[in-house]
Amino acid sequence: MQLTGQTNFYKGKVRDVYTINDKYLVMLVSDRISAFDVVLPQPIPYKGQVLNQIAAQFLDATSDIVPNWKLSTPLPNVTVGYKCETFPIEMVVRGNLTGHAWRTYKSGKRELCGVPLPEGMKENDFFEKPILTPTTKALVGHDEDISRAEIISSGLVSEEDYTKLENYTLALFERGKEIAKDRGLILVDTKYEFGKLGDDIYLIDEIHTPDSSRYFYMEGYAERQKNGEQQKQLSKEFVREWLMENGFQGKDGQTPPEMSEEVIGQVSERYIELYEAVTGKTFRKHDMNYSEQQRKLEEELAKLP
Repeated sequence: MQLTGQTNFYKGKVRDVYTINDKYLVMLVSDRISAFDVVLPQPIPYKGQVLNQIAAQFLDATSDIVPNWKLSTPLPNVTVGYKCETFPIEMVVRGNLTGHAWRTYKSGKRELCGVPLPEGMKENDFFEKPILTPTTKALVGHDEDISRAEIISSGLVSEEDYTKLENYTLALFERGKEIAKDRGLILVDTKYEFGKLGDDIYLIDEIHTPDSSRYFYMEGYAERQKNGEQQKQLSKEFVREWLMENGFQGKDGQTPPEMSEEVIGQVSERYIELYEAVTGKTFRKHDMNYSEQQRKLEEELAKLP
């Protein structure tokens, strides 16, 4: 697709990003799915629409905390917004000992990204207060854990800006937890990306989606913890678990396994389930052919100043 005023194009793991007049971005969220920083062979129907619509709703719901890049969502899987100078880190915040944090803890380590982890915790336990475990933002390969001290000492982000990023991250996470609680969910962990427009910090990319976040169902959480049972969750972790069960962890030399049509359908339904659980809205599947999509985007771009 070539758009009027297009000055750059970037194909990410799951997004196609068009730069318009070096000032705006058109982000098309595809149905591609990645895990362990590898794009899997088969797309997941309606995944792009789910991610984009959840992100749009949460960007609107948090714009009083920090300005964000979004201008409009002309299509269910497309957002148009400002082009910002991106910070080279992702702000990961964790409310529970889950996923990567649990795997680190289970290996015997008691520190993650410079943050001490208390003894005696079980998988999925709440931290006393949310912890920040940032990562580098790799264009190719794996993101790497990094500490606050390393970020500042290496000059990746100034101390002044990083302090603002910490405050924004914790405030966004608190808002996300409040909204999730109203839906009977626990926002377990998530990540945020930020950029600058002039001297101002903006929230960019997606927010509180199943690709960037993990949710537990609140009902039965305490009982499952008490009994040592796995939590009922809505996130992409079930995809990672399926891959690990089928011998893939993104290591060198490994090839992602093929998903059956049944598994692809189940993954799609899980994404739709999360959309409805998080937003409180009924998901409506949207299909649009290539020419209609481009026409709609051109109409939207014509409105930009």
